[in-house]
Amino acid sequence: MKQQTLHLKAPDNWVNDPNGFIYYKGWYHLFYQYFPYGSRWGTMHWGHAVSRDLVTWEHRGIALYPSVREDQNGCFSGSAIEADGRLYLVYTGVRYEVVNPEDPHTCLDEKFESAQLMISSDDGFGFDNENGKTVIIPPIRNPEIGHRTHTRDPKIWRGKDAWYLILGSTVDEKYGEVLFYRSRDLYTWEYVNKAWKGEDYGWMWECPDYFEINGGGILMVSPMGLLQNGEKEKNQSICFAVQFEENSCRMEIPDQYQFADYGMDLYAPQTTVDAQGRRIMEAWIRMPQPTADGWIGMFSSPRVLELKDGHIYFHMHPNLRAAYGKEIPAASIAAAEGCMAVFELYDGEQANIGGFIICRKGNRIYTDRTAVYPGFDGAHLKSETPEIKDGFHLEVLVDQSLVEVYVNDGEYVISNAVYGLGSAIDFDRRDGMKLYTAGK
Repeated sequence: MKQQTLHLKAPDNWVNDPNGFIYYKGWYHLFYQYFPYGSRWGTMHWGHAVSRDLVTWEHRGIALYPSVREDQNGCFSGSAIEADGRLYLVYTGVRYEVVNPEDPHTCLDEKFESAQLMISSDDGFGFDNENGKTVIIPPIRNPEIGHRTHTRDPKIWRGKDAWYLILGSTVDEKYGEVLFYRSRDLYTWEYVNKAWKGEDYGWMWECPDYFEINGGGILMVSPMGLLQNGEKEKNQSICFAVQFEENSCRMEIPDQYQFADYGMDLYAPQTTVDAQGRRIMEAWIRMPQPTADGWIGMFSSPRVLELKDGHIYFHMHPNLRAAYGKEIPAASIAAAEGCMAVFELYDGEQANIGGFIICRKGNRIYTDRTAVYPGFDGAHLKSETPEIKDGFHLEVLVDQSLVEVYVNDGEYVISNAVYGLGSAIDFDRRDGMKLYTAGK
């Protein structure tokens, strides 16, 4: 099976959302939306990759594929949970009501319905797609509860005395909402409550995730149509610090939010708990076109989440930092997986990393990928952080297809897909800059 190090990328063709992210029986499992027949979105399967350390990954082929009426046109996004030693996957199955006669992998006029399904495995590797699927939440028929078409992406967790599940949905395709369900046995689910914010927060909330860190509740969603200025992708991933009451599933969502990443390429993040009990996140990095090798779509580096003084930090996972353990004199001799640059940036200065520009103006960090993102729409070439409080220490992960700028160990992160850095990445070295690559 194909092995990859440091950044997990599509094995071939197309990938998008991470699914079923979990540490189970000594392995990190990351499933993902996968179209195995071409480098574009189509009938969704679940690809499967595993790792012992979140650094070296091995693709294990297709885990889920359409096989029943409720998922005959795609196994959409979902999550994983361990119960009684078994691994359970919950996901959205889609059935098209009107198939596009010119493309059987798409439907016409968004005429489809969504159901929530479950499948399990005793080892995390083998799934009985032909006989092992159970519909746990049928298509929603009551519009007072949710949308029949646009309700998807179940995230499951264990509460104090029951299992809980959150779904993304929409109210009349006007504003997004999340739905809460409860179960005692994983198979029978009851609708409990919902939460929303209104029309200024996107028309549909995808890939919801609720979890607690440092005693605070966090709601992470990916609203569709959130941004309207035309300068960046409209669909983005955001985080709210929320209050959640488990018995009633009542959630209080504030007006304020922060982006999960300020490069605006990151979408559909999903969290789990690592072997040391830390809350960690993976996310899809969007790409506008396939690489020269014919694949499209990759995943961010794993990040450790921390809530401190009302702000969510996205720290580089310590396993990843340790993997960049070999100091080198020049980026041109870095391993094929790329390198990490570590330096301070002072007001008015900039660093040129193979054509990718990082600069500081006042208390913000800016990036400009114009030179390594050629031939695309001029929008979304530049990114910036909010006002920074903790200093200007940068750790920059660089490979041929992705640059991730960690500011002050994750006070903010900018992740940008790039093209054209080449296999030998050349830097303008700065005083005090240290370079590291994989190895010891």
